[in-house]
Amino acid sequence: MRIAVVGAGIIGVTTAYELAADGHEVTVFERRGAAAEETSFANAGVVAPGYVTPWAAPGMPAKVARLLFSRHAPVKLALPLSAREIAWIWKWWRACKLDTYLANRARLQRLAFYSRARLHQLTDELGLDYDRSPGYMVLLRSEKDRKLVEPGLQVLRDAGVNFKEIDAQAVRGIEPAINADTQFLGAIHLPEDEVGNCRQFALLLKSVAQGLGVRFEFNSTVAPLDAARPAALAVSTNGQGAQRRDFDAVVVCGGVDSAAMLRPLGLKVPLAAVHGYSISAPIREPLNAPRSALMDEHYKVAITRLGNRVRVAGSAEIGGDPAARRPAAIQTLYKVLHDWFPGAAQISNTGASVQEWKGARPMLPDGPPLLGATGVPGVWLNLGHGSSGWALSCGSARAVADLMAGRQPEVDIEGLGVERLLR
Repeated sequence: MRIAVVGAGIIGVTTAYELAADGHEVTVFERRGAAAEETSFANAGVVAPGYVTPWAAPGMPAKVARLLFSRHAPVKLALPLSAREIAWIWKWWRACKLDTYLANRARLQRLAFYSRARLHQLTDELGLDYDRSPGYMVLLRSEKDRKLVEPGLQVLRDAGVNFKEIDAQAVRGIEPAINADTQFLGAIHLPEDEVGNCRQFALLLKSVAQGLGVRFEFNSTVAPLDAARPAALAVSTNGQGAQRRDFDAVVVCGGVDSAAMLRPLGLKVPLAAVHGYSISAPIREPLNAPRSALMDEHYKVAITRLGNRVRVAGSAEIGGDPAARRPAAIQTLYKVLHDWFPGAAQISNTGASVQEWKGARPMLPDGPPLLGATGVPGVWLNLGHGSSGWALSCGSARAVADLMAGRQPEVDIEGLGVERLLR
């Protein structure tokens, strides 16, 4: 088939590769000038399937409310909130019921473990090198943090995840560069989890896909789909007038704007942009830098080693001006880095060596993404992965490619289709 993929983030690139590997003729349309320049650009890079859980969970509304006025809150509502965002929050609140959470958590974790296996398979088969490091630790500052993570540990046990609860001395043995002056309780160590550079992987896989014949057309905007001819795209390139491009099928892998693209088909996809922040800086002295990936449980901030750089990422922010960076969110990242690895990064007084980033993560209110057929002939979905796009990308792409080929995916995708929107 001749297939169009809309979006060249990590989801679009992996989808294009899998479809091309199946023998399809694939063209990818991306509004930016290169692949992986939006959500996939500077995320934390953590691949920890056991920690891929819905944001919509019992107790979360009350937790968010308590944190509204906290300077270092990991979750933030910013004003103004649009009508679409208010509607999304209402749907999110309704999805925080226990039975809904448990079902969605199971769906996400099935997909996440399958995706990690597919990531490893591609890495080995294709010889991809993308600043990958093994191991992940969740740092616990206090007994309160330990009590808060206890329910999550049962989730890990139920999923068969290999982990250990270790004390501060054992943590320092694994990550000897941790600040000697920082007092803390211990950590949850997950030796089989890992960190890797999402954007670097996307660019490497893009090159492999191009070798299979995939065409990438950048600076190309796709208009909302036409219900009369949904697989005939109206594409504007470099601001020129739209031209019609005919395909046998289209896979929508874009960001929040995917909702508007699908609306003329009668598909109401409740996507919202949940923004995250990161800072990235060159390593000053390798002995003072982390070896792999850590998460500060109290602030929900990840510190990761990506080759010769340190990245610190966190925050979940909905609402406000998408182009404006909230200073307090950036300051929290610097604080957490200083608390744990004060001498790790080259941070000048002007901040010139530091890359500060804010990215929109297209998230559905109940958590899991949407994969597969839409019910509209020729239109398929692979979107709404939220903050877990990197962890879910390879598995999602393989599952969608299998569905499009009429094969049963190797992973159970119950509850990941558009039928979920009708409940």
